[in-house]
Amino acid sequence: MSFAVDPVALAQALIRCPSVTPQDGGAIGVLEEALKPLGFTCHRLRFEADDSPPIENLYARLGTAAPNFCFAGHTDVVPTGDTKLWTHDPFGGEIEGGMLHGRGAADMKSAIAAFVAAVARMLAEKTAFRGSISLLVTGDEEGPAVNGTIKILEWLKSAGEKLDHCLVGEPSSAVRTGDTIKIGRRGSMNIRATVRGVQGHAAYPEHAVNPIPILAALVEKLSATELDTGTVHFDPSTLAFTDLDVGNDATNVIPGEARGAFNIRFNDLHTPDSLLRRMEDIARAVSEERGGEIALTHDVSGTAFLTEPGPFTELLSAAIMRITGEAPGYSTGGGTSDARFIKDYCPVAELGLSGRTMHKNNECVALTDIETLTRIYQSVLALYFADPPQ
Repeated sequence: MSFAVDPVALAQALIRCPSVTPQDGGAIGVLEEALKPLGFTCHRLRFEADDSPPIENLYARLGTAAPNFCFAGHTDVVPTGDTKLWTHDPFGGEIEGGMLHGRGAADMKSAIAAFVAAVARMLAEKTAFRGSISLLVTGDEEGPAVNGTIKILEWLKSAGEKLDHCLVGEPSSAVRTGDTIKIGRRGSMNIRATVRGVQGHAAYPEHAVNPIPILAALVEKLSATELDTGTVHFDPSTLAFTDLDVGNDATNVIPGEARGAFNIRFNDLHTPDSLLRRMEDIARAVSEERGGEIALTHDVSGTAFLTEPGPFTELLSAAIMRITGEAPGYSTGGGTSDARFIKDYCPVAELGLSGRTMHKNNECVALTDIETLTRIYQSVLALYFADPPQ
C-alpha cells in the first residue's frame, strides 16, 4: 500500500481538470485515484434534478469506527473570464517563482490536495488513530448548490453514516496561512421589489402614478436602515442594492412598473422571516406615503450560524500554533459556503489558504503555503484522534 502523496503535484493534477461548474472535468476521478491507495472506500455520487444539471460528487472514508472526522470541499471552480488577462494557462497548473498558478489554486483544490497529503503522511508515519477520516467533496459549490453537499448529506443520513466533526477547506486565511478560522457565516437573502403604478403620457403626469419616484423612495429608506450593530462574533448586518430596472425605452411614456433588487447579509440576530417582515413593513409605509403598490419576493441562500468557541475550535487553534507558532483569530465574515448545510449535521469550522486571489484572474498560491497547510492539517488529525472533542 502506497502512502506517498505530493500535495503540490496533486493540486496541479486537480487544477488541470477544467471543472467549471457544472462540469467535472475529471477532477473527482483524479481525487478518487489519489485516495484509493491510502485505503479509502470511495463512493461516486451523481445527483441531478429536472431543473439543474447533473453533478459528480465523492464521499470517501478511511475506517469504520467513530469518531468520524470529515474534511469537506469542492472541486468545481468559477469561470476564468477573459483568458487573455491571465499570465498563465488557467488550467495549466504551472509553477513559476515559487507560485502555483491556475483556477482553483486558492479556492480550493490546493486545500483538498493538502488534506489528502496530510492523511498520507500520518499513515506513512504509522500514527495510530481510533476512528475514521472521511472526505465529502462536491462539484456544485460554486453553482446552484442543489446537487452537491446538501444531497451528499442526505445520502449519508440514509446510509447511516454519521459525521462527528467537519473541517471545510475554504480559503479562510486573511494573509498568512492559518491566521484565521471561520467559525460561522452570515446568512444571505435576496429580495426583489416590484413597484406598480399607473402608466401614462409623460406630458400629463397628473394622470399617471409614476413608480420610479416610489422606487427611489424605497431605495433611500432601505439604504438608510440600520439592521443592527453587530454581535460578539458577527459584524453588523448589511443591505446592498444590486439592481434597478424600469425597462422603458420610450421617452414620452411614464412606465407602469419599476423593479429593484437588494441583498441582505445578516448575522445571528435575524432569521429570513424576521427580515422579510421588516422589509415588508418599510415597503408598506413607503407605499402609503407615496402611492402605488409594492410587492416583495425573496429567496434565501443560507441562514446565519455560529460554531461556538469551545473544544473543537480550541483544538484547531492548538494545531495551528504547533506549526506557525501564532494563534489564529476567529471570523464569520465573507460570503456563504457549504458549511451552511453541514452545520445541521455536526460542528463545523473552516480552515484553508488565503483567499486574496480567489475568483480573480491569475489565481495563484505559494508552494510554501500549500506545505504549511498540509502540516497544519496533519497536526489537526493528530490532536483530534489523540483526544477527540466532545
